[in-house]
Amino acid sequence: MLKPKSDVLQGTLTLLVLRVLHTRGPMHGYAICNHIQSISSDLLRVEEGSLYPALHRMEQEGWLASSWGVTEKGRKAKFYSITRSGLLQLDAEKESWSRLIRGVSRVLRYS
Repeated sequence: MLKPKSDVLQGTLTLLVLRVLHTRGPMHGYAICNHIQSISSDLLRVEEGSLYPALHRMEQEGWLASSWGVTEKGRKAKFYSITRSGLLQLDAEKESWSRLIRGVSRVLRYS
């Protein structure tokens, strides 16, 4: 039996993170993971081992900025926020996702 691949979800991590930070404001990595899981009713789970390299990459791309702060539990953590460049990338990611959905829908409908 074939196992479903998570390539599509992995390809949407940038979209999900940028969207969460745009709507929720600055957050630390653990809170981002929890929010995505919660808002998706536990359908999406982002592993911290995938998230932190993605956050680092997005920060290097200039899509995120970070600063150190204190969590609600009193722990020191790096908080990420979306930049102006990140907002432009979010728009591009949403358009790319929409094209993918349209393509998959066509295959499902007309195959």
